[in-house]
Amino acid sequence: MSPFASKLDKSAPRALVEPELVPFNGLVPIRNATQPTLFMRCLLFATIALFATLACSSPDTQNEMTPTSKPTASFFDMDSNTLAGKDQPLAAFKGQPVLVVNTASKCGLTPQYKDLQKLHETYADQGLVVLGFPCNQFMGQEPGSAAEIAEFCEANYGVTFQMMEKTNVKDADQSPIYAWLEAQTGSVPDWNFAKYLVSADGSSVQFFGARTEPMGSELTTAIEAQLAK
Repeated sequence: MSPFASKLDKSAPRALVEPELVPFNGLVPIRNATQPTLFMRCLLFATIALFATLACSSPDTQNEMTPTSKPTASFFDMDSNTLAGKDQPLAAFKGQPVLVVNTASKCGLTPQYKDLQKLHETYADQGLVVLGFPCNQFMGQEPGSAAEIAEFCEANYGVTFQMMEKTNVKDADQSPIYAWLEAQTGSVPDWNFAKYLVSADGSSVQFFGARTEPMGSELTTAIEAQLAK
C-alpha cells in the first residue's frame, strides 16, 4: 500500500455507531448506561439529605435556636442611681404615677424647676413622684458635676423632689429608661424639660413636650386623672 493510500485511509471518516439504548429501571432509556452516573448519585443523596433536614426541623426547634432578648415589661422593672450616686430601684415607686423630666441648669426653660417643685409639693401627698434626670445632650446646657447640679437646684429653686444621675436621653447611648419611654410613646425629648407621665402600674405612658408648663392644665389634668385611678 502506498503512503498516499495510507494517509487517505487514516483521514477517511469512520462510520458513526449509534450507542445502544439500555432501559434503566423502566424509565426513559439512557444511552450506554446500566446504572446511575456519579452525578445522578450525588443528586439523589443531596435530595435525600435535604428532605431529612426539613423533616427534623420544626418552627419550635428553630425558635429555640434563635436567642431573643426579653423586653422590659414595665417602668418599675428598671433601676437607676440618684444624683448622689445611690442605687434607686424604680420598683420603690410602683403603685404611684411618676413624672419623668430631663432637666438642665443653663437652658431658657430652666425656670421650670420652680413649677416642678410646686407640682411636687401639690401632688406628692396624693402619690405623685417627680424624677429629674439632668441631661447635657441639648447644646451642652447641663455641663455641671453631680455636686454642682445639686447645689444649683437647691440654691435657686429649693428642689426637694428626687434628682437622678446625669443621663443620656436619646441617640446611640440612650439610657435603658429613656429607651423604654421612647418605645412606649414613640417620642424622644424634644429639648430640656420634656416630660413623661408613667401610670401607677407602669402599663401606660403619656408624653408632653418641653414647653408644656408643669403647672399648666394640660399636665395637671393628666396627673389628676392618674391619681384618681
